[in-house]
Amino acid sequence: MLGCLLAALALGLPARAQSAGASGPVSLDSTQIVAQLMTKNQERLALLEHWEGCRYYSLDYTGFPFDQSAEMVVAVKFDAPSRKQFRIVQQHGSHLLLHRVLKELLVNEREAIGEQNQTALTPDNYEFRLVGSDEVSGRTQYVLEVTPRSPNKFLYRGKIWVDATDFAVTRISAEPAKNPSVWISNTEIEHRYSKIDNFWLPASNTSVTKVRFGGTAKLSIDYLNYRIGISKPTPATDVCSNAPGEAQVSGAQ
Repeated sequence: MLGCLLAALALGLPARAQSAGASGPVSLDSTQIVAQLMTKNQERLALLEHWEGCRYYSLDYTGFPFDQSAEMVVAVKFDAPSRKQFRIVQQHGSHLLLHRVLKELLVNEREAIGEQNQTALTPDNYEFRLVGSDEVSGRTQYVLEVTPRSPNKFLYRGKIWVDATDFAVTRISAEPAKNPSVWISNTEIEHRYSKIDNFWLPASNTSVTKVRFGGTAKLSIDYLNYRIGISKPTPATDVCSNAPGEAQVSGAQ
């Protein structure tokens, strides 16, 4: 149950890289913003041949029947157009959370790769409404409300921040479009991107889930040590050599 929920949270978020583009108009409506976003996404996707990085997963559950936690460090490699490889290099904590939640996230992420047309930020999958503007680190952002057109477990409802110059999503504040269990009362997702070289890449994800019988699960994902460029035969653990936490080294998964 909890595993399905957290998989939906993490994987409903767009995972592809986004890079800088030409400056856009000062004021646009939602249709124009989305059109620019889709165009730039296609251009950036064509430029992204390979990336690799390290992820640090931290999951804490408090409530019935008892508190428990788990950590996992994963080396990730992506090769265009849609090949993604995962290698668990460290893990520690609750066996239940590791196998029923954190490792399930990786399984569901592979599944989501095959459903990109059904999960992309497009008018086919979402309704968009411009609700304002914001400024983050000196950069103007369009703030749009997004409503999913179907209860796909990889979609979400909430707000997105779109950089007014790069036309890249820089922040998402949302909840899943589909509640995976009657035992879940509420879920909040906060996902942020950062600009690395000429690309906007996932930087952090925090998902807080309230369970109806009183429990709370908090999942945090930190995205670290990105390398962008042509694929090289480097050891999978290199990007995770300075991983945080107290996770214990495990074999390849």
